[in-house]
Parts: sequence; structure tokens; C-alpha cells
Amino acid sequence: MYKNKTIAVVIPSYRVADHIGEVVASVPDWVDHIIAVNDASPDTTAEVLARMAQSNPRLQVAHNAVNQGVGGAMATGFACALKMRADIVVKLDGDGQMDPERMIDLVDPIAVGVCDYAKGNRFLHAGALRDMPNARLMGNIALTFLTKAASGYWHVFDPQNGYLAISAPYLSLLDLEHLRTRRYFFENEMLIRLNIESARVLDCPMPAIYRGEISSLQIGKVLSYFPSLLVKGFFARLFQRHILRDFSIIVPLYLLGFLMTMFGTFFGGYVWIRGYMTGVLNPTGTVMLAVLPFILGIQFLLQGLTMEMLLSPRVQSPPRDNNGPPLG
Repeated sequence: MYKNKTIAVVIPSYRVADHIGEVVASVPDWVDHIIAVNDASPDTTAEVLARMAQSNPRLQVAHNAVNQGVGGAMATGFACALKMRADIVVKLDGDGQMDPERMIDLVDPIAVGVCDYAKGNRFLHAGALRDMPNARLMGNIALTFLTKAASGYWHVFDPQNGYLAISAPYLSLLDLEHLRTRRYFFENEMLIRLNIESARVLDCPMPAIYRGEISSLQIGKVLSYFPSLLVKGFFARLFQRHILRDFSIIVPLYLLGFLMTMFGTFFGGYVWIRGYMTGVLNPTGTVMLAVLPFILGIQFLLQGLTMEMLLSPRVQSPPRDNNGPPLG
């Protein structure tokens, strides 16, 4: 227990037989429950966990019958943590790439009511960046920008960082079965859904430990899998937060901006090609009919983006009782 809060740690476990024992043993003493989820691992992870559970009263082992990726493993673990009535739930990977001693940096802000969701950010830790493989570095930078737009959390960086903690009231608002289907998109989907619920998100400097493992998240998989889900998440968030729950001017600004920008782009391209093919200069009025909608469209898009940034839930907001959603 930490500051009168019951703490549960969920460890998704897949092909981690060589590391899981060390990870479980290193979980701080103030953690009440350790939930290790064997995600149908083909190695001896299940056997190692079973032996450890016999001598560790804090450890509970859950099993997925088929491999469901990190999303499925965390959905299983989250459900167990809620049944245990944990107040704060932490995700700790089973491969030893996360420092358990830094767990308190994630838990404390939630325990004192500063935020509702805390996550690691390797880009705030200069030493960790030097150790990050170049492919991961470039991939994380690209995914960060796309996830900022999809989630609406423009102040958050490093969305692929899986070291995170969340308050139980907000965790209970999430559709765990939906998260189960997201596999490697799990962390990004969490941010999108939390923005819909107006959760306050905090980035914490957090180094990662790289041991030469080959990441199972390959560039080809990212390019084919993530963009479409981010686009779907963007529109789902706009609809849920800015239309259904509280109609906002943001959606009309985005819609008008998109339509006017597209009209200016395609009409401008048409009249330019027509003028080039015929050799006849386009009248000033025709040119302005393409330029003005394009400029206004960009202005509308920027205004909608600015309003989203201003409305994004931040940790500077007044503390909320019991780390729960705002009343009313």
C-alpha cells in the first residue's frame, strides 16, 4: 500500500522465461498485488510463474488461452486488478526493460491527485536517448506526432512507452474488451480513450533498459497497422468528446477547414492545368477563387488545432476528489 492506496502491478508475459523471475522479485514491497498474465507463451514462462506463485503470496498468475498481444494481456490483467479493488494499477513489462525503482515516479502523482494517468517518457531522460536504438528513436518520433493528433494530448510525448500507471476510477471507464483487440496499439488507444474521458495525463522522465532484444514491433507492421487505427481513433474521439458529450466549435472548424482546403487545392490544380494546356492565363478572380478558400481552410484547421491544445486536460487542473472523473 502506498499513501493509503492499494497498488496492483500487471506484468504481460510472453517469451520472458529468462527475465520474469528477476522482474517479479524486483517489484517494490509497497505493491499489494502482482498480476502476471501468461499470454499463451510458447516457452517455459507459465511454468516459471507457477513455481514463483507458490512462494510469493502477492503473485497471481492469469492465462490467456491464445496469444492476444500486449492489449489482450493487459485487458486480462486490468480486469483482475479491478476485481481486487486496486486503487492504482501499474503496467510493468516482463522483459526487464523497465526499472521497478522508478515505479514510484508514476504512482505518486496519481496517489496525491495530481493526475489520473502517468506514463514514462524516454525523451525527457537524456541518458536513455543515447541508449535507444536508432530505428526505435525515429519510429517513436513519427508515432508521437500522429498520436498527438489522434489523442488530442499535444503535451504528451513518447506514446509507445509502456511504463504507465492509471487510477482505478478511470480504468473502470475504459472498454477493456475493446482494448483487448488492439494488441500493439494498446498504449495509443489508451490515450485516445482517456482524452474522451477528460483524464489528466502526466509524462514522467523514464529511462529504458535495452538488452539487445529484437523488437516484435517491426516497421512494416507499424506502417500497415497503426495509421488506419490512428485515423479511426481521431474521428471516434472527435465524435465522442466534441459532439455527443459536449458539442464544440472544434468539429465545425475542422470540417470547414478540411472542405475549403480540399476545394482550394483541387480547384487550383484544375485551373492551373487548364491554363497550362490552353496557354491562356487565368483571370485574377479565378485564381483568387482557389487561393482564398485554401488560405481560409488552413486558418480554420489551425484554429481548431489551437482550441484542441487549449482544451486538452492537463495536470495543472485543480485536484479531483478520489482521483475520479469530474463531477457533472
